Amino acid sequence: MTDPAKVRRHAERVRELVASVVRTQIKDPRLGMITITDARITPDLREATVYYTVLGGAAEQASTAAALESAKGLLRSTVGKALGLRHSPTLAFVLDNVQDQVKHIDDLLAAARNADAEVQRLAAQAEYAGEAQPYRVDEDDETEEGDEPVDGDRGPAGGPPPADGAGDRR
Repeated sequence: MTDPAKVRRHAERVRELVASVVRTQIKDPRLGMITITDARITPDLREATVYYTVLGGAAEQASTAAALESAKGLLRSTVGKALGLRHSPTLAFVLDNVQDQVKHIDDLLAAARNADAEVQRLAAQAEYAGEAQPYRVDEDDETEEGDEPVDGDRGPAGGPPPADGAGDRR
């Protein structure tokens, strides 16, 4: 079993090496404005996936993918020599669609903002469906039939009557 920290270090090193080689050694005219965004390597250090983005449309993305595929041997040998592993990891290049995901998230956030604004607008015009005081208050609870309130008596919210018995009428 391989140490996860070691795997992360190797993945970071693969990303740096591929970016450096693409920038300095590959002179393919099909290679567009490319950015190596991430690299991931399997725990057995045999396969590496390199994520990249390309500035431009679908044609630039396709030509850059073809250029990377043709330079895969050079990139693999450079990575293998630099990492010093027994086996050079195979490289797979995957177009990272970060821009598409960012646009999708921005669209979702805009829709949520619009929905919140609509809810706020409706809430500002809202009225109570019933009365403002929804609970029934019975004034009969304070006094029983035939009893008149005495000055020392307190209501249910006022607490118990005074301890000296001034409020008792029994």
